[in-house]
Amino acid sequence: MEVLPINNVNYASQNNEWEYDSYITSEEDDYGNDLSQRLEAELRAAKSTHLSCGEVLLPCGLLQRISQDILAMAESEPCGLRGCTLYLNFESEQDCRRLSTVKCDPSLASTFELYLTLKQASAGWNSFLPQFLKKITRGNTVMISTEYELNKNKLYRSYID
Repeated sequence: MEVLPINNVNYASQNNEWEYDSYITSEEDDYGNDLSQRLEAELRAAKSTHLSCGEVLLPCGLLQRISQDILAMAESEPCGLRGCTLYLNFESEQDCRRLSTVKCDPSLASTFELYLTLKQASAGWNSFLPQFLKKITRGNTVMISTEYELNKNKLYRSYID
């Protein structure tokens, strides 16, 4: 087996033009990036406190996909994403526990709640990991599945409903 070096690339410094879907504006893309970074920070904080592990492995693009789903759910709300309170939960084989609560705009009263439940991966996307990595990290690593639940609870009534 050959081991190839990995060069660290700073994609932010390159001046490549990227193609985006026409229905996603740059402002929405910024909100999606901010939201996925916030979710990442919450998972990092919960790693040692609630999950009691040294490492959390996520499938590629999962946080970006979740943040796009959250933005889509917030689109029809009166205050948009600012009126959201997000409850981040983790469902393992034994139990389901709350990892954190994220209030998108603390100065604004919440108009809706989102319950995001990440699930522990039993098998699947992590099967491509080399066997020696699995042995090194066993017991101290939590692997998140590509599947998740995102439920919405409105905190108001409208005449339309």
